[in-house]
Amino acid sequence: MTAQSLGTHLKHDQPDSSGAATPAASQDASKDTPRPKAAAPKPARPSSPIAPPAGRARLKRRHLALALSFVLAVVLPSLTAAWYLWTQAQDQYASHMGFTVRREEAPSAVDLIGGLASLSSSSSSDSDVLYEFIQSQELVKQVDEALDLRALYSRHHDDDPMFSLAPDASIEDLVNYWQRVVQISYAPGTGLIELKSLAFTPEEAQAVATEIFRQSTRMINALSAIAREDTMRYAREELALAQQQLTEARQALTAYRTQNQIVDPSADIQIQMGLLTTLQQQLGNELIDYDLLRDNAQPGDPRIAQAEQRIAAIRSRIEQERSKFGGGDPATDYPTIVAEFERLTVERQFAEQKYTGALSNFDTAQAEAQRQSRYLAAFVQPTLAERAEYPRRALIMGLVVLLSTVAWSILALIYYSLRDRK
Repeated sequence: MTAQSLGTHLKHDQPDSSGAATPAASQDASKDTPRPKAAAPKPARPSSPIAPPAGRARLKRRHLALALSFVLAVVLPSLTAAWYLWTQAQDQYASHMGFTVRREEAPSAVDLIGGLASLSSSSSSDSDVLYEFIQSQELVKQVDEALDLRALYSRHHDDDPMFSLAPDASIEDLVNYWQRVVQISYAPGTGLIELKSLAFTPEEAQAVATEIFRQSTRMINALSAIAREDTMRYAREELALAQQQLTEARQALTAYRTQNQIVDPSADIQIQMGLLTTLQQQLGNELIDYDLLRDNAQPGDPRIAQAEQRIAAIRSRIEQERSKFGGGDPATDYPTIVAEFERLTVERQFAEQKYTGALSNFDTAQAEAQRQSRYLAAFVQPTLAERAEYPRRALIMGLVVLLSTVAWSILALIYYSLRDRK
């Protein structure tokens, strides 16, 4: 080996300045040092599956169908509604009115003394009746006869069938349409009724409201007349019955007096008692005279026989008069006569008291009927509109768009949920 080759070999075996062995030295060291065996790699657990890359979105047939359904279900109805509302629908004017049922009560003398006068009060029960009456078929028929509602609400039917009445509408159809053009607001606690009538001209709307008020006033007056007549009829019937009973009681008492020829049994008894007293006195005097005559006269004196006859006659008369006070003929028996007379007298007095009470009730009912009166008080007279408020086009349009959109969304969701289940 030459010196040059040896130097080169040593040069390769020397470490470099960083302290690391040269490649040749590292190779020799690796050959001499045994390497540890590497552990077998553990299989990696697969994480979430990697989806294949999404393809480019493409327009499919179902997307076109969904867009077409949106046009048919939302856009087309909305455009149709807009066209009808702003080109075909006729303007409607509103007339507002407010009224209530009042009951006027004029105070009586007793009320004024006691300070219980009630000048005016509302009647909620009458307001309830009136509220139902305004919505009834009877009122619709009466207003139709006065204003011809079919002609009034059907003249625009060819251009605006949605908000107009059919010319050949029945009374039931007219009542249903009446609920749309006449709107009522009622507060049961206060009895106030607010009404709004619609028509195609301001004058017609005001005329409808005025006619409703007129017919309602007529109905309230009829109710007042019926109530007044009922009150008077009951009082009148009670008075007539009491008067009939009093007449019968008086007639019975008069017939009994005529039959017994006694006007007042108490006075007749007093007279009878006076007669008995007189007879008793006469009998006493005759007995005294008889005793004196018998002591002084000779036996067989005819005056003694006459005295005895007078005494016997007086005693017989006393017995007859006493028999009238009991145990005799019922026709002349004073206890029976007095008992029957008292019964008839009590019946007559009871009939007189009943008649007096019935007459007082009749006068009271008549006074109440005259001083109580129901009437219809309007706190808002039928107004005359200056501009059309109906139909509410923006509101109706918004509802059409909202409802059609909601309906379309629900149907679309149902379709996709059923599709995803397959």
